[in-house]
Amino acid sequence: MAPALPTPRMATSDDAAEIARLLHDFNLEYGWPSPGADVLTPRLRALLDGPATFAIVAGSPMEALALVTLRPNVWVDGSVAALDEMYVVPELRGQGIGSAVMDLLLGYAREHGIDLIEINVDEADADTQRFYERHGFSGLVEETGDRAFYFAQDVER
Repeated sequence: MAPALPTPRMATSDDAAEIARLLHDFNLEYGWPSPGADVLTPRLRALLDGPATFAIVAGSPMEALALVTLRPNVWVDGSVAALDEMYVVPELRGQGIGSAVMDLLLGYAREHGIDLIEINVDEADADTQRFYERHGFSGLVEETGDRAFYFAQDVER
């Protein structure tokens, strides 16, 4: 019999250090730069104490997370949520913990006036695209059927 999956829950700012550790590990796993958990922790604590950022976590120690920021938008009545980061530790992938986190996120969105959730996924990351598609997300513009693209620019100061 497989062990029970950890139950996802809403994070608090007290979880900032563990979330920072997971985010740091996530970036290292994929070869992306990270300022380190020590830098991320106070940023996360401040964000999680505010009204525009929340996280869903699972496990003790944490094994999965979804980090979400909210913003108003002229095209919807409620908020738009950006799923900034979703991570499951490698050894637990494919066991349902990511789906449990996603289910809590979608339920929270319905209950809290979030009308749209946006996610950016790398083109080559087919497994992640399939995961989101299984949960009702689409990489197509609904009205036209065109592929959706994400553009970004780092702003130099």
